Amino acid sequence: MEASFEALIASYIDTKIGVANHFLSDDLCYHLKMNLLALNEDQQMKTAGVGNDGKMIHDDLIRNDKIYWLDRSHNNIYENEFFAKIDAFVLYLNESCYTNIKGYEFHYSLYEPGSFYRPHFDQFEDDSKRQYSMISYLNPHWKTADGGELLIHQKPNNHSISPMQGKTIFFKSDELEHEVLVTNERRFSVTGWLKRG
Repeated sequence: MEASFEALIASYIDTKIGVANHFLSDDLCYHLKMNLLALNEDQQMKTAGVGNDGKMIHDDLIRNDKIYWLDRSHNNIYENEFFAKIDAFVLYLNESCYTNIKGYEFHYSLYEPGSFYRPHFDQFEDDSKRQYSMISYLNPHWKTADGGELLIHQKPNNHSISPMQGKTIFFKSDELEHEVLVTNERRFSVTGWLKRG
């Protein structure tokens, strides 16, 4: 387990973009994706908004994915396995990097073909609790032609990251502007933020 944690932290220190190609097992990715698909079939996935609290708006010219917030109260065996992995990573991160992370929030994300998310930062202007962004992908056999890359705007060169199953991305929420390019296939992930306070 610690090898994937070290891979995420070491690449973050090196480039400000942490990447671990096998952070989640194929089995866990499969079951999380099945959960997401079942929720979508039951119309539990909701159109994502932009902003927080009373400032949230829905604008499909900015983003048009659907989300569902994960919660321990759902007591789903596979979501709990995911939470256990995140708990272990947060403990490792706090002990090795003194980050003082106190909590987190995660949601499923579904991009239907033609969906995207325009350039943005993950930290709200009036709320700095979100410290690190984490995205875990659930897409087996993803091809270049499928699109849907995470494009991170970073000088001198932008970074394009394919959403391949098992891969997890980690970066500071207030530092790197990023976007999801138009996807040509259904695109699945678990996206969230490690928080202080």
